[in-house]
Amino acid sequence: MFTGIIEEVGRIRAIERQAVSARLTVAASKVLSDVHLGDSIAVNGVCLTVTSFGRDYFCADVMHETLNRSSLGALGVKSPVNLERAMLAGGRFGGHIVSGHIDGTGTIRDVRRDGNAVWYTIQAPEPILRLIVEKGSIAIDGISLTVARVDHVSFSVSIIPHTLQETALAFKRAGDIVNLENDCIGKYVAKLIGVEEEDKAGKGMTREFLQRYGF
Repeated sequence: MFTGIIEEVGRIRAIERQAVSARLTVAASKVLSDVHLGDSIAVNGVCLTVTSFGRDYFCADVMHETLNRSSLGALGVKSPVNLERAMLAGGRFGGHIVSGHIDGTGTIRDVRRDGNAVWYTIQAPEPILRLIVEKGSIAIDGISLTVARVDHVSFSVSIIPHTLQETALAFKRAGDIVNLENDCIGKYVAKLIGVEEEDKAGKGMTREFLQRYGF
């Protein structure tokens, strides 16, 4: 479990690619201060398990499913990555609940400066957009962010200078791919009230659907 508050920006030191998997070596410092084998570290929002480590690096295996669901397969040597250790039970909850299990990827459509902030507009697939609400939470490459705008093809976030300074988002440009994780509470609610089944049946959010659930 993570909170989406990035601790440091690491760099990919090496990538060993197999037929359908990979092994990453990530240069880091802060997240290694209390590292143990088997610890979880989110790399660009993807929860990975530490399989070995040294004074200034750690290694993690990436499964076929993870490569298919995330942007990790597109990383190269020296690529900057957001890093966060799993949260402590007694720690401050500064962001939102982030599982490190990516729902899919989006494409940065536009980057626009607005005073001291920078707006990122991200095109995303419909199953992800369905669970995004204005002023709700979204994790982009593991960063806990607040949705400022959303429509039927994309959503936008406004990034403060501190976030740009402390994360790898500052290196992203239009056309780049980012990992997306929807707010897990929204996913559970959608599942429990049967939104997914209704959509698959072609009914969507109807008056009858809302009445059935007390709205």
